[in-house]
Amino acid sequence: MSSKLRVLVVDDSALMRKLIPQILAQDSEIEVVGTAMDGAFGLKKIEDLRPDVVTLDLEMPRMDGLETLREITRRFRVPVIVVSALTTDGASATFKALALGAFDFVAKPRDAASAHMDEIALDLINKIKVAAKSKMRNTTAPAVLDRPRPNKPALRPRREPTKIIAIGISTGGPNALQYLLTQLPGDFPGSIVVVQHMPEGFTEMFSRRLDESCAIDVKEAQSGDLLIAGRALICPGDRHIKLRRMPLGNTVVLSDEARMNGHRPSVDVLFRSVAAEFGSRAVGVLMTGMGDDGAEGLGLMKDAGALTIAQSEDSCTVFGMPKAAIERGHAMRVVPLDMLANTLAMQCNPEKIARAVKV
Repeated sequence: MSSKLRVLVVDDSALMRKLIPQILAQDSEIEVVGTAMDGAFGLKKIEDLRPDVVTLDLEMPRMDGLETLREITRRFRVPVIVVSALTTDGASATFKALALGAFDFVAKPRDAASAHMDEIALDLINKIKVAAKSKMRNTTAPAVLDRPRPNKPALRPRREPTKIIAIGISTGGPNALQYLLTQLPGDFPGSIVVVQHMPEGFTEMFSRRLDESCAIDVKEAQSGDLLIAGRALICPGDRHIKLRRMPLGNTVVLSDEARMNGHRPSVDVLFRSVAAEFGSRAVGVLMTGMGDDGAEGLGLMKDAGALTIAQSEDSCTVFGMPKAAIERGHAMRVVPLDMLANTLAMQCNPEKIARAVKV
């Protein structure tokens, strides 16, 4: 009996139904057991073929990807990797799919010729393997991507942050990060900088969707943005982000330097700069994600006097990044997702810490 990972490809494009199996055939551990041209056919083939993983296009006739995903989530326990169009509409649908339970996504190249599809081959293969091994665990993060926008002041006063919080996150990140940020009050005294592994073109919409549901301000980072209290800056896709202490205010700097750990943005690039610039004034957090990006940087932050936190295994979609940091002794605390906002609030509010110590 074959021990290969069984994959079903659901896509209305005949070209994609040809190219995706071709790139997956590069890995001897994966077998494409079937293809389907729309969601209705896809659901029937899931029932007949019992694949380990489904790749799913979102823009399909008759039964689109979101409706198909709802049915997969309701009827089958099979992880879904969304293969998303690199467009504004595609990004919007992708975040809805993640909220509905899709395991992760890859972005189709703008030119879906064979040579360009090779650009996403390794990413898709890796995500299929991780998805197949996942337990499809239900994390403590509810789907909150469509929460109504909270009331925010038209002009928030600029405040110096009490702490700089650097967060690294990957697979499972959109829902987990949104859950975390929606728990923070509008007067949160820390400044947050996030590296979320995400393709170029998706982070701007992701930041807007976060901002619409959070009491704090959230925006995609630009070089020169100041680190101010009550705001989270999301690193753009395909850029690195570093922090700098400057005479007129602490700022972020974006760069196009080479990939680190196979990533751009890389969590390690952010964490290294935070360790060098802010030391004990910082908090480092590694959340759900595959691989080990950020583990060494978290160690540098710890050595510099920062508090270092890893998300707990039971609340992660994928425990790779936090696990790597814990195993290397770089995480001072292991915190479940539903306690993370309170932990950060305590660290950023010296008065609360003082009261807690007195008690």
